[in-house]
Amino acid sequence: MKYIITGRNMEVSEGLREYVEKKFSKLDYYFNESTEIHVTLSKQKGSEKVEITIPMKGTTVHAEEASQDMYLSIDLLEDIVERQLRRNRKKLIDRKQSAQSFSSVFIDNPVDDELEDEEEVKIVRTKKFEMKPMTAEEACFQMEMSGHMFYVFCNADTNLVSVVYKRKDGNYGLIEPEA
Repeated sequence: MKYIITGRNMEVSEGLREYVEKKFSKLDYYFNESTEIHVTLSKQKGSEKVEITIPMKGTTVHAEEASQDMYLSIDLLEDIVERQLRRNRKKLIDRKQSAQSFSSVFIDNPVDDELEDEEEVKIVRTKKFEMKPMTAEEACFQMEMSGHMFYVFCNADTNLVSVVYKRKDGNYGLIEPEA
């Protein structure tokens, strides 16, 4: 695998670079040698964040983790990516375009199939509600009143279904489809 390691608001030391490559070398099992792995290390207010992006034809594997220690973030992220790959093995391989990025050992090995069966998506509750048109600000107010972290609404300005959500930093975000 080809590692592309960059730092934001920090200089990536040789020791940190070697640690990233050593930790993510476990992913060699999943990918062939020509697959690129983009790792971004950044320092933010009070935390150190690691992001990993593995672009493939037809799909992208992405995960991020932040903690007080960069090495801890790397350790946690490694487990997250491995779990994502094992859980979504069949879906990823079924997409013929993205399958060429995976190693033949990973594609042919049925060992993880038991794990996949346990983690099938299962909808346990369906909720229906009336959507009256409202502004994004009203939707934020409704979200706060309901105590949820997101709120789906019909945007009065665009007449499209939109979502407002509360970010980790306490601010709000808005997701809208392109018109």
